[in-house]
Amino acid sequence: MPSQKELRRRITSTENTRKITKAMEMVAAARLRRSQQRIESARPYGHWMMEFIAGLVRYSPTGTGLPLLEVHKEMKRVAIVAVTADRGLCGGFNSNVVRKTLELKRSYEAQGVAVDLHIVGKKGVSAMRFQGHTLKGAYIGITDRPRYLNAQTIADELIKAYAAEEIDLVHMVYNEFKSAIEQVLFDEVILPIQEEVVATYASNVVAPHMEFIFEPSPVKILNDLLPTYVEGSIYGALLESSASEHGARMTAMRNASDAAGDIIDALSLAMNRARQASITQEILEVVAGADALA
Repeated sequence: MPSQKELRRRITSTENTRKITKAMEMVAAARLRRSQQRIESARPYGHWMMEFIAGLVRYSPTGTGLPLLEVHKEMKRVAIVAVTADRGLCGGFNSNVVRKTLELKRSYEAQGVAVDLHIVGKKGVSAMRFQGHTLKGAYIGITDRPRYLNAQTIADELIKAYAAEEIDLVHMVYNEFKSAIEQVLFDEVILPIQEEVVATYASNVVAPHMEFIFEPSPVKILNDLLPTYVEGSIYGALLESSASEHGARMTAMRNASDAAGDIIDALSLAMNRARQASITQEILEVVAGADALA
């Protein structure tokens, strides 16, 4: 059994650790509230943007020639954008994204399709490079408070590559924020824009009864609007991931604090038993000494 001194040292160390995890939990909770507000502000914009695009697609003639709507006939190269965090201590937040990204990569490579990796977040970049993967794009220092300019930087490279037919599909892997204790790993194809997504936002019931006159033409509007949609999709994913990161860290730190409390209770019980055993031993020694002198 460890000595009382050793047990007391371990209790002090665990209490200091619990203070740190409690502080990190409070910081994560404060950042989560700010991130939640940003998501709630951005979601309606994305929803109405998609409804508008869906309506324009319905009113545009087939074969518009817009590169971001064209489905490439042959699949040669795929881009995967994975959004992780710049910091750890957030449970399985980063590892889940890395695992899903590698599963997608192996799946496409098994079909003979090349894969370009675009990784957001220091943790994801480090993990991929440690495992020997070559990165087409690495973006760090933006996950704590993403800006629209960050999304534009990522989107510009993907849009140019897709329009030039250098890549044929773009996946986005990130954690979607549901609540402080629930984050859902999400895999979304953002290029080309999927037909089922358009169908979701353009109702078959309402659309036939609506007539619009567009100036300029729907094709011209779509040509200017589609890059903004891609930027908005990436920006939304960055915001969702940021909020999910803070929620995951808050939950992880709360669990760590609870575990530290359990360890302190167990060590305190062990120290009390050791103290009781020491007192009992001293009493026995005193009694034995008195008997020897009698």
